[in-house]
Amino acid sequence: MQPHKIVSREEWIEARKAHMAREKEFTRIRDRLAEERRALPWVKVDKEYAFDGPDGRVGFADLFKGRPQLIVQHFMFAPDWDAGCKSCSFWADGFERMIPHLAARDTRLVAVSRAPLSKLEAFEKRMGWTFDWYSSEGGDFNYDFAVSFTPEQIKTGHNSYNFGTSGFGIEEAPGISVFYRDETGHIFNTYSCFARGLDMMNAAYHYLDLTPLGRHEEGLPYPMDWVRLRDQYQPSATFASCCHN
Repeated sequence: MQPHKIVSREEWIEARKAHMAREKEFTRIRDRLAEERRALPWVKVDKEYAFDGPDGRVGFADLFKGRPQLIVQHFMFAPDWDAGCKSCSFWADGFERMIPHLAARDTRLVAVSRAPLSKLEAFEKRMGWTFDWYSSEGGDFNYDFAVSFTPEQIKTGHNSYNFGTSGFGIEEAPGISVFYRDETGHIFNTYSCFARGLDMMNAAYHYLDLTPLGRHEEGLPYPMDWVRLRDQYQPSATFASCCHN
């Protein structure tokens, strides 16, 4: 940790107020970005998709369950994997209890993965989650929304991820897609985000951003190397000692 100047409460408040001015500036910018996001053009979804879920085999429109807005969390879980992605699980732990609040604003949030429903249900039970999780196994949904990739795409490093700005080294990638269903039943893709665009959806990260150590990911093989499934964490004496030296 970098050394910090120790000051009186009065001096600290002055420094904090100066930083708060920057935070307010960021908040106003974020509000403008949200307005611009809502004003983006839409793409009509004409393709039929089918999913296996809690209510059996359903179509895309059924995922809305009568609400106009649908948020799909593209959860990394390939058909031959034994467990879901630990990073996607990190996000899922955060949105698990948000579902009723979103429903109160006419919005459904579901997870979609390519793994068979039996694997999704077993992993969901292990994690203690209750959100609706659908399998798109055998369909094009994940490929069409650029969160699953063919072996050829991976081999050639084809820039298929994050709106064609990068490749992805494995068959599954994270993302969020937002859809609107109008009164006539037409469905539109209104927004999607990937990579660091998902960052703002992770409340745990933003709590860590408030702390002196922050995310403390410097020097790791990759930023989320420390993340584990919730039931796999062990106390780390090494981390605790290094933080206090």
